[in-house]
Amino acid sequence: MVRNVLVLDEHRNAPLELLRALESLGAEVRINTPGDVLATPRGELPGTDVLLTYAGLSPHTVKSVARRLNDEGRWPTVVAYAEYDLHLLGNHIHAGSDYLVPPFYPDLVRARLRDCHEHAAFSRTMEDVAAHAELISYERELEIGREIQMGFLPDSLPSPDDWEINVRFRPARDVAGDFYDVFELVNRRRIALVVADVCDKGVGAALFMALIRSLLRHTAEQSGLQSLIAADLLADELTVREEQSRAIPVVGATPLLNAVVGTNNYLTRNHIRQGYFATMFFAVLDPATGNLVYINGGHNPPVVVSADGGEPVLLEPTGPAVGVIPDVTFSLGYAQISPGDTLFIYTDGVTEARSVSGEFLGDEQMIKHLTNGPIRGGELLDHMDGALSEFVGPAEQSDDITMMAVHWLAPDSGRTG
Repeated sequence: MVRNVLVLDEHRNAPLELLRALESLGAEVRINTPGDVLATPRGELPGTDVLLTYAGLSPHTVKSVARRLNDEGRWPTVVAYAEYDLHLLGNHIHAGSDYLVPPFYPDLVRARLRDCHEHAAFSRTMEDVAAHAELISYERELEIGREIQMGFLPDSLPSPDDWEINVRFRPARDVAGDFYDVFELVNRRRIALVVADVCDKGVGAALFMALIRSLLRHTAEQSGLQSLIAADLLADELTVREEQSRAIPVVGATPLLNAVVGTNNYLTRNHIRQGYFATMFFAVLDPATGNLVYINGGHNPPVVVSADGGEPVLLEPTGPAVGVIPDVTFSLGYAQISPGDTLFIYTDGVTEARSVSGEFLGDEQMIKHLTNGPIRGGELLDHMDGALSEFVGPAEQSDDITMMAVHWLAPDSGRTG
């Protein structure tokens, strides 16, 4: 049991009676200062069964030396000793060390060190048991958190005639800061499309994800109902005109603006100290015309991939991230999806996917994959999944990845799935 003893003393001194007792027990004894041990290069510290420390040293210094030995895989039993000034042992006992006091007779030292060793081994075992129990509890709580979070994502996606909506959602951890939502508005005449990314990852981001998603959907649905009641059914056909005189549905704009502005005001009024915010793309689609009204709150620009091979259209930000600036103005953006086109919405986990060498996929490579891949929504996501897997290789996924493809079936393509 007592094979290698390291005596820790600032003056390289120890009671002769104690040293003789250790030698009679067949122990190999070394006397070092704390500075000597801490300065020894990694891998060069000899084995240590017992760290016997003079009680005049501070418990903090002793813990530093013990951590250094633990880093080497030594895990010695830490015992403080005193010859005359026994009152110094109190601080070490409170810090968790065992103790050794005179007389330093060999049999007494052997028995005492054996007791100290067994006590330390038992304490480590109990710490391991407690740590394991805590880990199991934490993993269970994470699993519960993941289940709750998944409950905030839609069970199924709306499927308007001649449209396909597909999603890929891959959290980097058990819980995610990314989220998506697809739901019907205004008596099922409009489709709301949401992809968002809460800053940071883990449990805190997941909590804010649930809050933001709930605020957005509730406000949009209530505003959509109020819009429908306030205007009669014919008001759904009223339009406003963009500079290029393209018709945009009025009914989609009201719930969109109310949801984003209301959520931003709530977060900045009640949670700005927590420092969480979200970039998001929130669009309202008219499935009958392909018209899209949207707000891009500091989010990666979604891409409209054209069926005729034309240049992809990027839907750039129309305002800042949500939850950062109180009472900020969000502008509306407009886009047109034509039959055969696909709207690709994503989070930065796609463009910031990292290879083994640390290289990012980037916007340029992503758009290249989009324009060179199949145009259909589900097929396009399969293509992007494959491209990401090939690029990342064995590297660990560093961020949540969310991709949504909204595809208007061409007249002769029919519906699949």
